[in-house]
Amino acid sequence: MHTIINDEAFLKNNYKISTDKNLLDVELIYNYLDGESYWAQGIPAETLKKAIEGSLCFGVYHEDKQAGFARVVTDNATFAYICDVFILSEHRRIGLSKWLVQTIVKYPGLQGLRRWSLATADAHGLYKQFGFSELSKPQNWMEIHSPYKALKKEKL
Repeated sequence: MHTIINDEAFLKNNYKISTDKNLLDVELIYNYLDGESYWAQGIPAETLKKAIEGSLCFGVYHEDKQAGFARVVTDNATFAYICDVFILSEHRRIGLSKWLVQTIVKYPGLQGLRRWSLATADAHGLYKQFGFSELSKPQNWMEIHSPYKALKKEKL
């Protein structure tokens, strides 16, 4: 994969990407995922905290305030699943999502993996730029899908 985004273009405008979980604004991440995302609405706060603890997380920051986020669920040897990717609306349309995905797929600890995966309803064009494609053998994949909203309603 070649470089699409030059890191310096963002660094000079006070943006940075970090895997330091101590920098994450977990409340902001929770509010976005629960209130604005289409994939995680209804996620319990404790579930998110547990997910963050067990994942490699990438925070996007502008002047030390969170501007975006992504998680990678991985065994660090063979597989990585990219999820919970977002850029806050006030930071969109400048290429941050490309920079974030590029940073993830080039991350030193994730090199040499056999399989990367993700699920998206609306960002296929973004991920195709980094080599992602539709499943070559979707018939080989299976899932159990339990949306958070459905789980939340069942517990009432």
